[in-house]
Amino acid sequence: MAGYPRSRLGLARAFSGAAAKYWLEIFPQVKRELRHWHRQALRIPDPGLRRQALATQHAERGNLDGAAAFAVLAPRAHRAQVVRASIAFQIAYEYVDSLAEEPNSDPLANGERLHLALLAALDPHIEQPDYYEFHAGKCDNGYITYLVGTCREALATLPSYDTVADDALRAARRMAAYQSLNHDPRGEVMALARWASDLTPTGTGLRWWETAAGAASSLTLLPLIAAAAQPALDASEASAMDSAYFPWIGSLNQLLDSLIDQAADREAGHHSLVDHYVSIEEMAARLGSIATRAMQATESISGSIQHALILAAMSSYYLSAPGALTPSARVVARHVLDAMGALAKPTMLILRMRREAGRLLTDPIVDS
Repeated sequence: MAGYPRSRLGLARAFSGAAAKYWLEIFPQVKRELRHWHRQALRIPDPGLRRQALATQHAERGNLDGAAAFAVLAPRAHRAQVVRASIAFQIAYEYVDSLAEEPNSDPLANGERLHLALLAALDPHIEQPDYYEFHAGKCDNGYITYLVGTCREALATLPSYDTVADDALRAARRMAAYQSLNHDPRGEVMALARWASDLTPTGTGLRWWETAAGAASSLTLLPLIAAAAQPALDASEASAMDSAYFPWIGSLNQLLDSLIDQAADREAGHHSLVDHYVSIEEMAARLGSIATRAMQATESISGSIQHALILAAMSSYYLSAPGALTPSARVVARHVLDAMGALAKPTMLILRMRREAGRLLTDPIVDS
């Protein structure tokens, strides 16, 4: 197993090393990248598209920070390009998903066309289409194509991107398929359930919505981008990473996201993955079990302790959110944090402190 042994001393050393990389090297670049994309969003002529672009950048800031966090896995020489590619992809992901949720006369066609951006960002041979063909908004001043192009250009500089490209595209196809099926205008989930059931790996025991959660998560892609920065990456390492993140780590990621958004999703009439559990107790047991499998999955990949730290930080990000203060979420949190073990305490402490000082740390950008 690569990385530090999972002793308390090893965990402490790994945690301090990853934290230093993130705050001293990665976080300043994240702020520069986000200022750049904020300026691009402000240049969108269509007021509806501009509003949505700015809103997603603000509302999903935590996800953008999390996407960049995978750069701690990359060698310093390529770390900046990993950040650039990850931020561009995640912004595109959040933006097209928000547009696909808007009322539309043909939401399935609209969602499919918008989510082609996720595939185009990873494959320079895909010709960029008119992403807004089925959308009411039309003029974005090249915002999506610029995001896609930036991601492509950054990926092209990574020495082992060709090694991870197939796994990365497969992850993006899962994301795009999930989003298209999840926005069924009839409010039905049968097509999504059939698709996710067919996708469920044999022997995992996952329920269809748990597999769907793993398919929806961008966490199944982001570590592959970071791995592409490694010189002479072996294809078996990329495959092992793909198997660790899909379904287990991605599933936990999206289920926790669904948990903290449960009340808002119900109010908005959006499909909630965690609503498929029959009780709080079942939900807590299942998420605790998936968290255990996710943590075990990190042991099978190179740099395992760093992946475990990212997994714990991701879980703590959701479980320290205001939406995690409900009685049901508290029950789930106990099970998930138990699975995180010794990593839970420091990551929860950091994330709670950061949320309390949120406006200062996230350096909000004003429209000027």
